Amino acid sequence: MLVTNRFVVEADVVGDFTARAHAALAALAARPGYLRGQLIRALDDPRHWCLLTEWESVGTYRRALGGFDVKVTAVPLLAESVDEPSAYEALATAAPGADVVVTASDRAADPYR
Repeated sequence: MLVTNRFVVEADVVGDFTARAHAALAALAARPGYLRGQLIRALDDPRHWCLLTEWESVGTYRRALGGFDVKVTAVPLLAESVDEPSAYEALATAAPGADVVVTASDRAADPYR
């Protein structure tokens, strides 16, 4: 599962933002189910940043958000991200030079039941 939290950060607060994002990434990285993460910035417009994390499953990500260090460090930062969907499930993957592998969705057939 991939989580993308996008931010628009003005130049005068980049230092504070990156310090907070590093702390958030460290707190998330300490949680079970965390696979990897990056703080990335757009090449075309340096005001646009993204905190990208990958998780074993939706459940491990949701449980990670309940951890004390994450609640104190990461959740306040994530609340400042662009208000848009941020959690994505992988439905197809391909390793270098390999065939595409399709994976079934973990979503319930009827999410409103």
